[in-house]
Amino acid sequence: MTTTEKWPGRVALMVAHCAGMVDLVALPVWVGTLITAYGFDPQQAGALATLFLVGAVIASVFFAPQFNRINGRLAATGGFAIAALAFVLASTQTAFGPLAAAHTLAGLSAGTALSFTHGTIGRSTNPHRLFATVGTALGVFAIIFLGATPNIIAAVGGAALFQVFAGVMALAAIVTALLFPKPANLEIAGTSAVPQKIGRAVWAGILGVSTMALIQAMVFSFVQQIGTDRGFGMQAVTGVLIALGFVNLFPAPLAAILQNRLKAEKVVLAGPVVQAAIALLIMLSVSFVPYAAGALLFTAVMIFTHTFAFGLLSRLEGTGRALAATPAMLMVGSAIGPILGGTLVKFSGYPAIGIAACLFALIAVGLFSQARLREDAALQAAA
Repeated sequence: MTTTEKWPGRVALMVAHCAGMVDLVALPVWVGTLITAYGFDPQQAGALATLFLVGAVIASVFFAPQFNRINGRLAATGGFAIAALAFVLASTQTAFGPLAAAHTLAGLSAGTALSFTHGTIGRSTNPHRLFATVGTALGVFAIIFLGATPNIIAAVGGAALFQVFAGVMALAAIVTALLFPKPANLEIAGTSAVPQKIGRAVWAGILGVSTMALIQAMVFSFVQQIGTDRGFGMQAVTGVLIALGFVNLFPAPLAAILQNRLKAEKVVLAGPVVQAAIALLIMLSVSFVPYAAGALLFTAVMIFTHTFAFGLLSRLEGTGRALAATPAMLMVGSAIGPILGGTLVKFSGYPAIGIAACLFALIAVGLFSQARLREDAALQAAA
C-alpha cells in the first residue's frame, strides 16, 4: 500500500478531498438548480443541501473515534461508491421526499469516506502542507466544475447536476480503491495506547472551524441566486463562478508557502473577520462590480484560514481523531448554513445574511482565541 509521502497516495487523497468536499465548490449551483430547475423555494432548496451535509456530519461523528481501528481504503472506497449510487437515484427523482432521502444517503456515505481521508492527511509527516496540496486540487476541480456544470444543466436539465455528482463520486471510489494510502506515521509513540480525552483548546478550534463553515455555506449557497435576482444575468454570474475557481487555486499553496512565516493562531483570528466583511459586501451590493469582487474572494478566505486551522489542530491533537472529524466540523456548520440562509432570505431578504455573518464571525473569533498550543500540548505533540 502507498503512503501519504508517495505521490500515488497523495493523488488518491486529492481526488477524495475534491469528491468529499464537493459542497464547498458546488453549493451555489446546487441550490440554484434546485430553485430554478426543480421549482423549490429557497428554504426547501437549502434544506436538501442541508440533508446531505447533516448526513456527512453524522457519519464523521460516528467514524472519527474509530479512525485508527478501521481500514481507511475500504471505508473510503465503499463510502464513495454508495454516494455515487445515491446521486444516480437522485437524478431520477423530482419530488422533495425522494430527493431528501437520496441527499441524506449520499451525505452519510461521502462523509464516511471524507473522514478517513482527512484523518489520513492529519497523520502525515506535514499535515499543513499536505492539506494545502489537496486544497490546491480542490481549486482545480472548482474551475472544471463551475466552468462546465452550469452549461450542462442549461442544456440537459436539472438532473444533470446529480449525474455529475455521481460521476465524481464514482471516480473517487475507483481511485481510492487503487491508491488510497496508509498514514505515514501510524507507529508514532503513544498512538497504540488508549487515546487521551480531547482537550478544551482542540474543541475550541473545532467549533471555530464549524462557525466559519456556517458563514461560508450560508453566504455561498446564494451567490448564484443573488446575482440573477439582482439582474446581473446568468452569463455574467457564471463567469464570476468560473473566475472564482481560478482564484481558489492560490490560497492553499499560499498557505503552504507562509506556513513558517505566519502564526496559525493569528491567521485563524483574522479569517472570520475578513470572511464577514466580504459577506456583507456580497449581500449589500446592488451593482455587479462589488458583488463580483466579493464573490471571487469569499471562498479563498475559508480555504486559506482552514489550512492553518488544520495544521494547528494537528499539533493540538496528534492521534488523527480530531482531524478525522474534519467533515463534521466543516459540515455541521455547512449543514445549518443553506437552510438558515434560505430562511433569512425568505423572510428578511439577502442583507439579513450579511448581518448574520458578522454575528457568527464574532463567535468564531472568540472560539479561536481559545485554540492555542499551550505548554502541555506542545510537550505531548513533541513526545
